[in-house]
Amino acid sequence: MSSQQQPALQEKQPPQYFKGIVKLVLSGDSVIIRGQPKGGPPPERQLNLSGINAPRSGRRAGGIAEETKDEPFAWEAREFLRKKLVGKEVVFTIEYKVPSSGREYGFLYLGKDAASGENVIESLVSEGLVTVRQEGIRGSTELAHLAELESAAKAAGKGKWASTGLQEHVRDIKWVAENPRQLVDKFKGKPVQAVVEHVRDGSTIRAFLLPDFYHITLMVSGIRCPGFKLDSEGKPDPAATEPLAEEAKFFTETRLLQRDVQIVLESVNNNNFVGSVIHPNGNIAELLLRDGFARCVDWSIALVTGGAEKLRAAEKAAKEKKLRIWKDYVSSAPQLSAKEKQFNGKVVEIVNADAIMVKLHDGSTRKIFLASIRPPRLEEKGEEKGEKKKGFRPLYDIPWLYEAREFLRKKLIDKRVDITVDYVQPASANYPEKTCCTVLIGGANVAEALVSKGYATVIRYRQDDDQRSSRYDELLAAEMKASKTSKGVHDKKEAPTHRVADLSGDLAKSKQFLPFLQRAGRSEAVVEFVASGSRLRLYIPRETCLITFLLAGISCPRGTRPNLNGAPGVQDGEPFGDAALVFTKEHCLQREVEIEVESMDKGGNFIGWLWLDNQNYSVKLVEEGLASVHFTAERSVHYRAMQVAEENAKARKLKIWANYVEKEVKAVPEEEFAAERKTNYQAVVITEVTPELRFYVQKVDQGQALEQLMNQLRQELNTNPPLAGAYVPKKGDICAAKFSDGEWYRARVEKVAGNQVHLLYIDYGNREITTAVKCVSIPAVYAGPAAFAHEYSLACTALPKDPEDIQEVVTAFGEDTNGRQLLLNVEYKGANGDCVTLLTNETDASQRKDIARELISDGLLCAEPRREKRLLKLVNDYIAAQDAAKKRHLNIWRYGDITEDDANEFGLGKRKI
Repeated sequence: MSSQQQPALQEKQPPQYFKGIVKLVLSGDSVIIRGQPKGGPPPERQLNLSGINAPRSGRRAGGIAEETKDEPFAWEAREFLRKKLVGKEVVFTIEYKVPSSGREYGFLYLGKDAASGENVIESLVSEGLVTVRQEGIRGSTELAHLAELESAAKAAGKGKWASTGLQEHVRDIKWVAENPRQLVDKFKGKPVQAVVEHVRDGSTIRAFLLPDFYHITLMVSGIRCPGFKLDSEGKPDPAATEPLAEEAKFFTETRLLQRDVQIVLESVNNNNFVGSVIHPNGNIAELLLRDGFARCVDWSIALVTGGAEKLRAAEKAAKEKKLRIWKDYVSSAPQLSAKEKQFNGKVVEIVNADAIMVKLHDGSTRKIFLASIRPPRLEEKGEEKGEKKKGFRPLYDIPWLYEAREFLRKKLIDKRVDITVDYVQPASANYPEKTCCTVLIGGANVAEALVSKGYATVIRYRQDDDQRSSRYDELLAAEMKASKTSKGVHDKKEAPTHRVADLSGDLAKSKQFLPFLQRAGRSEAVVEFVASGSRLRLYIPRETCLITFLLAGISCPRGTRPNLNGAPGVQDGEPFGDAALVFTKEHCLQREVEIEVESMDKGGNFIGWLWLDNQNYSVKLVEEGLASVHFTAERSVHYRAMQVAEENAKARKLKIWANYVEKEVKAVPEEEFAAERKTNYQAVVITEVTPELRFYVQKVDQGQALEQLMNQLRQELNTNPPLAGAYVPKKGDICAAKFSDGEWYRARVEKVAGNQVHLLYIDYGNREITTAVKCVSIPAVYAGPAAFAHEYSLACTALPKDPEDIQEVVTAFGEDTNGRQLLLNVEYKGANGDCVTLLTNETDASQRKDIARELISDGLLCAEPRREKRLLKLVNDYIAAQDAAKKRHLNIWRYGDITEDDANEFGLGKRKI
């Protein structure tokens, strides 16, 4: 500071002492002292220390002024006072006031009174940090004493009186960061020591980063305090100051101004840094929020080091107490009971990338929206605005919408989720009321996962709008990460396209696709829509087409539907038509299924078979009493299974069969049947038995050929070892696989799931799940021969319904056949392959036993009626054995008759006890 000529000393008056708290140290000889706050920020007073001059601090360039450097020890002198005085109580006197500038000079004492307090001027002089003014020394005892202290400091070489190294005490200040982003990256989110130099408003400060002296403007991340609007000269305009701006600024000043803090640089905004200020007593952002001086801001809260939870909690507490800026706050959150606010259910449909249908415990369904996110939208440009191309299909034509829907479908369909209602968006214009929620599956936030993949964006709200997700900050953080890595909708270069052929109602296109779909055999598909119990709309990924698919082999009742040509009202459905629709919708909608196309109707709709979880869905509908067998099923391999399913449904009087009365069938004498049962027994050994009592056999006369093939295959693989991992298994491939005994066997790939390969060993009938590295390709000469293991099931028999009884009969069958040579005769072709009888292979034909009859006699297996004349004798023999087991209450008959009706043609039903 410039030297001022002291006025001539008047007659000495007793000094008047003032008290205050040091707010700011301007330099080594100048401080700002404030009073105690009373209803607002207190008055302030600048005091220049009498009789001394401190080294000048460097100044940044501004206007026409050029940048200046520190004088040696300017920073040390300022820091000496800062660390000693800021925030402390002091006592001071005013020695004189310069009339032209209004500057006040005086003495300053650290403490509560001048007598016991530390004389700050003397301390500065003793440390060699300031220069004592020479004028007036002879006339003032105080100045004379200061001169003595200065001489002692010079003699000791203290501070600025050191003989060497003065330039080491000049700061290299970086007033402007050339590349702010680079500076943020340099510190990598680590705390940096800093001194706060200025508080612009409650949430904006200027500070020096130490030890490199970067001078930065920092906006505190996650919050905003009321601010000051600037006038035309760039100074705060008192008339335009926001309410509580002064109070918020004072709050921050009293805690941070010229304090040692740590700053974490988190981002950059318009050349201003954004970050967190960490004080030993806590985070200033949290304190401002808790006292109602600030509000959370969404654009930077995702950047906050340590997460935004504490900030949101502090703001919430201030809102509840209606502190300061929240004095007129009224919550807009929905008033819901705990039961209404939190519930769980099973996801049954993905409506859109932000909406799902959930089935609740009471059986009702509810549509809910994922809170605070927006699904991918079509970017409309210029002339295209408001216009959609012909045949526009949002799911496939809006980039990333299909990927978003598929992500939710695979993650949620048929899964239980936990739901928290965040807000209810009222109905407006053509949009109904929306219940917006946070949905969790296994503790993971579904909306956050969607946003992190770039499949949705986060909605921005007004700062006073509480209608938002309870995990809004997590959504913002996820969106920021997705944006940085250019995922999904944030990737402006590569947007996915889906060229999907819609064959529904287009007869010409359907005819073109029919041969491809027929030749494809079983194809994977996704059910996009269910029109009725047996009519579905499918998307076939391999052919990238949409088709209308009718279930073959059944007649399903028609449900209620709108009148044709847009006429008002609806057409009443047939009994149980709506029930069939609901059943199919619940089990199939948006599930992955397998289909086999057989034909096409005149409307371009494809007809075929559909499997859900490897179960024929036509058979399932018939089993549930929601469909009947159509005559066209008679030429299908699935006919027998459908017949049995229908007979069971009739016996149980399910749904459409509730009023069904079985026609009496007169017994026909055996003599009237002229057809004869043909027998051609082959010697076999059983190699594998499945849990469904199906079994694989090897024919004895093929044993030598099998052994020779195995030896040649193993010799080939041992002589020319395959390269591990070179073969990539595909479904349907015939390959060689190393079994647990260390030997190679032929196998067929049934399924590939990641690195797991599901195999059927075709020469033995056993199955195994192994890894891809244990599978190798084999030459055609070894893959060509037919499988030596043949699959069969027992003729004229049916399994009991109870799982434990099924396990018991499978165990007994294994014990009866294990290690024995048997005689096999094919009786007829069933729904799942050939059905046979098995006899023991005694030399004396009269001693041979029928394996199935023995199991029926022991009460382990049921006889199944057949209408073929040639099988009548065999069936009657089995039924007689079953009746004997019933009378003796053996095994499955121990509680009585497990069938629902004594008439054999009704099939098996529930137990009667």
